[in-house]
Amino acid sequence: MKITVIGAGAIGGNLAAKLSTAGHDVQVANARGPEAVRAEVLESGARAADLADAVQDRDVIVLAIPFGAAGQLAGLFASVPDETVVIDTANYYPGMLSEPIEAVDHGQAESVYTAEQLGRPVVKAWNAALAETQRTKGVPAGTPGRLAIPVAGDTEEARKVAMHLVDDTGFDPYDAGTLADSWRQQPNGPAYCTELTLDELPAALAAADRAKDAAIRDSLPQRFAALGANPTVDDVVEMNRAAHR
Repeated sequence: MKITVIGAGAIGGNLAAKLSTAGHDVQVANARGPEAVRAEVLESGARAADLADAVQDRDVIVLAIPFGAAGQLAGLFASVPDETVVIDTANYYPGMLSEPIEAVDHGQAESVYTAEQLGRPVVKAWNAALAETQRTKGVPAGTPGRLAIPVAGDTEEARKVAMHLVDDTGFDPYDAGTLADSWRQQPNGPAYCTELTLDELPAALAAADRAKDAAIRDSLPQRFAALGANPTVDDVVEMNRAAHR
């Protein structure tokens, strides 16, 4: 597939490398221009591209940008065909990584808000796995204990495309329903960054609680500080799991 990843940080860099390795035609773009894309992001064959050019004639566009920034791209996406699948990977951390957003604070699902700001439908994927989990723990399909990633979107066709790509990055995709249901995979629910298998993930999504999960999310600075210096990915995963015991 022809794929553009917008954003070349930890998540965007991971996805560009993995999707390129899987044989897709991958472009990487960000607001600072192609020269700002790190060389290691391109080592697997992805190409840096100008942002305006990178959204044209693509099958899939992956947004690996901070939550709340999608509205800045609305003009750019006005000319993107409806059949192009747009995947949102962002998470809302008010007061930490984002300014508070009233609509989301009052219960609107993060990616529903993003779709409204962007002016087109999106699919929610890859948000519920740590960057280091994505980088190091993807394995071939059929491997025992393979971790799963939830995918939510409003059309079966778009979900299937995103699920295929999740599989290509080394994780079992799970159909998590419509975008309105994607709050179940937001920070810091039982399914969020807890490294679950396909058998374990459905129950974790079902156990999500909007108020409780938001409170756990907002306590992240204190909980993370308690881990001490240089926590491992396994430390962070255990911290997330422990919050729901």
